[in-house]
Amino acid sequence: MEVLSRIDGEAGQWVVQSLDDISPELGHQIVAWGFGEIYHRPQLLSRERQLITLGMITVLGGCEPQLEFHVSASLNVGLTPEEIVEALLHSAGYCGFPRALNATIVAKKVFTERGLLPVTGA
Repeated sequence: MEVLSRIDGEAGQWVVQSLDDISPELGHQIVAWGFGEIYHRPQLLSRERQLITLGMITVLGGCEPQLEFHVSASLNVGLTPEEIVEALLHSAGYCGFPRALNATIVAKKVFTERGLLPVTGA
């Protein structure tokens, strides 16, 4: 829970709690395995993990709520809006413009909520 809280604070806790009445085990696995085991490994920095995660979720498509969470988490671990936009632009060559566009729209929503628009130099 400490790693999840460090990466996305209250939003991470909200996701886990939202599963309490339907699948508390899924919430447990997100915390124990996803963040306790995988995100806690020292071989990659949190920034690097978030860039990889943004790319993977963008490629999957249809994961906009999770992408919103991870765009926010990416900002929390030190990625800049310009770096996030560049990663999403880069993904267009690998997963297509529709998925890259959808991901960019999600990022815009997060940036708007945080007062980070316009993104310059992107």
